[in-house]
Amino acid sequence: MADPQEVLSQRVRSALGAAFGADYAGTDPVIRPSQFADYQANAALALAKRLGRKPRDVASDIVAHLDVEDVCREVEISGPGFVNLTLRDDWIADRAGELLVDERRGAPLQPRQNIPIDYSAPNVAKEMHVGHLRTTVVGDALARTLEFLGHNVIRQNHIGDWGTPFGMLIEHLLEAGEDSDEAALLKTDPNAFYQAARVKFDGEGDFADRARRRVVALQSGDAETLRLWRELVDLSTVYFNRIYAKLGVTLTDDDLAGESTYNDMLGPICDELVEKGIAEVSEGALCVFLDGFTGREGRPVPLIVRKSDGGYGYGSTDLATIKYRAGELKADRVLYVIGAPQHLHLQMVYETARKAGWLPESTVPIHVQIGNVLGEDGKILRTRSGAPIRLMALLDEAIERAAKVVAETRPDLDDEARAAIAREVGIGAVKYADLSVSHDSEYVFDFDRMLALNGNTGPYLQYAAARIRSIFRKGGLDPADAKGPITLTEPAERALALTLLGFGPVVAQVGETLEPHRLCAYLFDLAQAFTSFYEHCPVLKAEDTAVRDSRLALTAATLHVLVQGLDLLGVAAPERM
Repeated sequence: MADPQEVLSQRVRSALGAAFGADYAGTDPVIRPSQFADYQANAALALAKRLGRKPRDVASDIVAHLDVEDVCREVEISGPGFVNLTLRDDWIADRAGELLVDERRGAPLQPRQNIPIDYSAPNVAKEMHVGHLRTTVVGDALARTLEFLGHNVIRQNHIGDWGTPFGMLIEHLLEAGEDSDEAALLKTDPNAFYQAARVKFDGEGDFADRARRRVVALQSGDAETLRLWRELVDLSTVYFNRIYAKLGVTLTDDDLAGESTYNDMLGPICDELVEKGIAEVSEGALCVFLDGFTGREGRPVPLIVRKSDGGYGYGSTDLATIKYRAGELKADRVLYVIGAPQHLHLQMVYETARKAGWLPESTVPIHVQIGNVLGEDGKILRTRSGAPIRLMALLDEAIERAAKVVAETRPDLDDEARAAIAREVGIGAVKYADLSVSHDSEYVFDFDRMLALNGNTGPYLQYAAARIRSIFRKGGLDPADAKGPITLTEPAERALALTLLGFGPVVAQVGETLEPHRLCAYLFDLAQAFTSFYEHCPVLKAEDTAVRDSRLALTAATLHVLVQGLDLLGVAAPERM
């Protein structure tokens, strides 16, 4: 096991049991990083009151029963009862060397769970805008990380592919022609197709009447209408996939689980809620009123499961999804990577599903709340006209700006090589800027900051990985051939090796807390630790062969962890920068 904190926790727990009895073996040893040692165990302070003894005396008993000679070179008691623990250099070196073989050594596979993740969720016949960026990027990073930890991740792209607008869209498709340039807009500029349909719907003539009749035909399962609806979905899917390919996310057509998926469940769900006395008719709509969910003046907030016109909305569809994910997918956790303003709605969906018996205690729904992307004015990022910024345009601009940076820094490369690097740097910068802040917080979109080659940015980490690769190229070596063994003789070597051991624990932490920004912070610390190591410890020019081999192995382990960590975030690591 490469996680020093977990190893020390187990050893201190054993000491607690030996010193104070089996009842104390389960006590939290409170292992924390320390400025006076590598770690400190603070359990004595918490136990002192329980045992009716002085903390230092309790700490002395812990140390007397502590078996860590193979792990620690020094154990001492300080202050009111802290147990300072300094790791052995050879123990650190051996565990760092394990990362060359398998980076998972530090993040052992967790008990396997079924985890559906609901993320991205664009609308058919509408462009993806900047608001879709965070849910797509955060959701994909969580999917990658949870799979790395051994979980069965079930991606759920809950696209908006059903409802009344489709009568209008189908009629417009028929008038324009399925093979027309107008229809082709769905692949490139879906908003233009949608707006053209809307103009017809709001105009004179019988278009609106035909659109309404088409909705009825769609909902009743008319074969030709369903075929045309599928054509709309397929054309829009081409557009979605262009965005996903440019972003480098792992969503595929197999992950589509749109609103239409649950259409046949909606009527029975409403019937069941009525039969169980959970839903009631209010002002013509079928609603669920839950204790504790109130709005202004203490008035109860309804979860509308069927509208007064007989149509179904988000409430009914979201109930269907959670029923399906808990019952059919046997989910242990269900992640909803959705905007923070939807929190109340989702909590009402969860509570209703529990009351209906669809959400067992074994299934835990979690709202991974997504904050807004802001402009420099502190308001939601929009164009000057006030429209949402098109996501494709945003990504293209990121690549264009990165291309200018690459052109300045790598004039020696040909145009094709610079374009490839610009694409990875531009997209990586946008994704990393999003992931490096807490997902439920807002952040200001700033290209200059995102593309900076210093600070906690994607390009800084990409450059760190590229620089390491250049070391091996300069030496005519392959990082895969760097085997060590690793020995630690300089403080900067030890600091880097100890930082490497933090990879597994932080990945496991992201799997539990669902907070990718923790991994970003770790990778930034690792890159800084490597910079300090490289400044103080010659690698290729090391005078002693054994020292050179050790440092090459430490360098290769750093590259291995950096590249793997960036991959979990969905950020590419260019060979050159």
